[in-house]
Amino acid sequence: MWTHFEPVHAVTYFHPRARAAYEAVGLRGYWRGYFAGRAAPLGPTGAAPVVAAFFSFAPHMVARALPAVWRLATPEEALRARLTGAVQALAELTYELPETHLVEAADLLETAAGELEPAGRVLGAANAALPRGEYPLARLWQAATTLREHRGDGHVGALVAADLDPVEILAWKVALGTSPLNLLGRGWTEDQWAAARGRLADRGWLTGDGEPTEHGRAAHQAVEDATDAAAARPWLVLGPDRTDRLRELLDPVARAAHTVIPADSPIGLPAPQS
Repeated sequence: MWTHFEPVHAVTYFHPRARAAYEAVGLRGYWRGYFAGRAAPLGPTGAAPVVAAFFSFAPHMVARALPAVWRLATPEEALRARLTGAVQALAELTYELPETHLVEAADLLETAAGELEPAGRVLGAANAALPRGEYPLARLWQAATTLREHRGDGHVGALVAADLDPVEILAWKVALGTSPLNLLGRGWTEDQWAAARGRLADRGWLTGDGEPTEHGRAAHQAVEDATDAAAARPWLVLGPDRTDRLRELLDPVARAAHTVIPADSPIGLPAPQS
């Protein structure tokens, strides 16, 4: 299900209309829009909670954006901009789908999101507390975003439990084949990257040449399994029939969203199956 609702959320990072909506409220530059839009459900927060919740960014990079962005746009303005941009993007991508299709998908996705346990899930809980959208695409995007952030909170918990720090997991992704160009922009220095690779080698995740080991792959899979287990509740409550129906409804939306998501994006979404 993640491969079906994550693309719906991800248009907010990659579609030109989403970028334009942030710029319209004074958030010029990709990272201003990113940090303001994603952090806005938390209110006018400073850098420290966002460093913790977003996990993978160097503290000094977050501190360059927060709390300074709130002088450019309030959290309420940032929230309106991110929803407006996402809805405009999805409208452009799904114009061929009938409204009945989008309404049914939004109904089911909202039902799933309504089953989330907020305890310990800071970003998931903050998004779940936002007002319900007025239109099907707004409802669809917000439910996808709530599910996405809830799953991300659980993933961060699994990484912490595995004693992995932000630079280590980024270095591991690069070792698995993620383009380093998409991750080097998160503010860590070359020395910090090198030290992280050294720590992964010391714990047996990487060889001396920087290649993933079988032990590393198994340990990483355990993190992914824990993430999936922590995200399973909505689908267990929704049940197999309604989950299958939702997957069917989301499939053309996700495929359309994939057309604006770079193949090598750091999100790591697999390509849609033919």
